[in-house]
This record gives sequence, structure tokens and C-alpha cells, in this order.
Amino acid sequence: MTRIAIVGGHGKIARLLIPLLAAAGHQPVALVRNADYTAELEALGAEVGILDIEQDGAAEFAGSFAGADAVVFAAGGGPDGNIERKRTVDLGGSLKSIEGARAAGVTRFVQVSAIGVDEPIGDDAGDVWTAYVEAKRDADIALRESDLDWTIIRPGGLTDDEPTGHVELAETVERAQVPRADVAAVIAAVLDEPATINRQWELISGDTPVDDAIAGAVA
Repeated sequence: MTRIAIVGGHGKIARLLIPLLAAAGHQPVALVRNADYTAELEALGAEVGILDIEQDGAAEFAGSFAGADAVVFAAGGGPDGNIERKRTVDLGGSLKSIEGARAAGVTRFVQVSAIGVDEPIGDDAGDVWTAYVEAKRDADIALRESDLDWTIIRPGGLTDDEPTGHVELAETVERAQVPRADVAAVIAAVLDEPATINRQWELISGDTPVDDAIAGAVA
């Protein structure tokens, strides 16, 4: 049984990922700030650990990762317009997760980013969007420059639609939407595929089954 620590363990993607990991024989460990989520997450198949992404330091992250075989960073500051939380959650949380994983001896690391964050930011993007893009971009750079066995998934516009099981996955794709449930399926699949290590892909809805899309992207 593989133990997989999920930072942002009560997020929408995480709550879809947990049952997939449990069904595949893994033990998801949902890391959350609020203990009130425990019963809900345990019902999905997760163990629950307490971790405050913004207030805790890398040492606390390392402690939360103890005994894990992989880390999934699926946290985000949310669409609340709070610029500072883009830096403290989307970037700061990722940086502390990377440092904590290294300290805990966890080498496998999958990060959920966002499509197109390496592209130039337009002058009319607005301060919040600019902060979000910069946070995701810099978090990805830090992970790529680490010595971890990383995979970065950059989904397009996220929806709560039912999963299709069919995606388009490539280094660069046209901007489009993708259900969070399909993002979760891709995360679960790449965790089990060593050939996805040190690879970064953008992800949108498509016509190819998830496993075939990953095989094609690896090739």
C-alpha cells in the first residue's frame, strides 16, 4: 500500500482524488487546516492530518509527510481576489511542500498547476490574475529545479462537470476546460507511472482515454 499525502486535502480536486487512490489500493492522507473535515474525508477513504499551509513551516510539512511515499500538491488560494493568498498558498505552500518532502525523504511529488502560466502576462490581466499566474509559474520552476521525482499537471479552466474519462494531455494545448474529476483521474494515473517523472503537461478535455493520453504524452 502506497501512502500519498495530499496538500490541500479538502479541495475540490482532492476530494475527487481520494476515492480514486483508495480504489487503486493506496492510502490517501488528506492534510487540512480544519479538523471539522475529518469525518467527511474519512468517509471518502482518507486518513486525515492537520496542516496549516500558511502558518506552518517546512518542518511541520515534513512531519506531515512522514511515512508517505508520494506528495500531491493540490492546494490553491481560491478565487477570492486575495492577492496575498496567491503568494502564501499557491507559491509558499508549494515551496514548503518541496522542502518538507525532501526533509522527510519523500521523492515522488505531483503538483497541480495551471495552463499557460509560462506565457507572458498581458498588461490588462489585473493584479489578482497576475499574482496567481506568477505564483503558479514560480512554484513550477522551483519544483523543476528540485531533485525530486516530479510531475506537473497544468489543467485548463476547471469545471464541476461529470468525468468523461477522455482528455488531451501534451506539453502545450489550446486553452479549454476540463472537469476536476478528470484532473483527479490523471493525477491518480501518473502517480502509478514512473515514466511520467520529470514531465510537465497541460491538460484539457479531449477524445483520448486517460491511460492512453498519458502513454501518448510519455512517448
